[in-house]
Amino acid sequence: MQNPRFLIMDSGVGGLTIAQNIQTKIPHCQITYLADNGAFPYGVLPEPVLVERLLSLLPPLEREYKPDIIVIACNTASTAVLDHLRQQTPTPIIGVVPAIKPAAAASQSKQLALLATPGTVSRHYTQDLIDRFASDCQVLKIGSNALVHEAENKLRGLPVNADTLSNELAPIIEANQNGSKVDTLILGCTHFPFLHNEIKRCLPEDVNIIDSGEAIARRALHVLQQLPESSKPHIENQFLFSANDNHAHTLEAGIKHLGFSKIRFLSQSTTQNTQKSGAS
Repeated sequence: MQNPRFLIMDSGVGGLTIAQNIQTKIPHCQITYLADNGAFPYGVLPEPVLVERLLSLLPPLEREYKPDIIVIACNTASTAVLDHLRQQTPTPIIGVVPAIKPAAAASQSKQLALLATPGTVSRHYTQDLIDRFASDCQVLKIGSNALVHEAENKLRGLPVNADTLSNELAPIIEANQNGSKVDTLILGCTHFPFLHNEIKRCLPEDVNIIDSGEAIARRALHVLQQLPESSKPHIENQFLFSANDNHAHTLEAGIKHLGFSKIRFLSQSTTQNTQKSGAS
């Protein structure tokens, strides 16, 4: 397929880690990325509100940008809304879920840690993944919204708060000090790979860190290969914000550095339905 188009959605910039993996695997792809900062972060929204927001937000975006594949590049959203969205559109939708299966396979001690948003950690979907693929493992669940904000700040060029990082990762350190042997950490939020190096420095050297980015890129390539051949006009990679605020503007330099030369804000008409729902 010539110039395949992806629509990638997250509440913030975390999904850019997924976009980077897709661009590496599919260099000729064209990406429209939505940061739904009007509802940032998704991890604190009640599930019904999150479902309603995305069901309202996606149709006008799909009509305007005509993607071949939609990626919900957020673990929290994916564990809540994939089935609902797939009933709404025939366009293939790929979700991002915590990399429980590869982590369980890689772990020698069969003791894992899952670092995600509180929403993802508490979802039944996440527990189902653990029951299906890591039933022989102990899984330490850590919910953190603070690290989502740290990842966004890093993209703004601000220093990562070492104390915040240490506090959020303390359960792993304490577990290992108390006789456990957590040897694999799953980054269950797409924001967290931006902090990979900082997280690595806080943990024992032998803790392996796994995220979903490469697996999602492989899945995207597989789905693309199943679609009918077509050719679309070339478009620039573009980055959209759902809300025009100062925090969004402070991210622009970092976003451009990642290959998005065109940055714009959604019109009020595009987001009015979600605003009426009270989700933002």
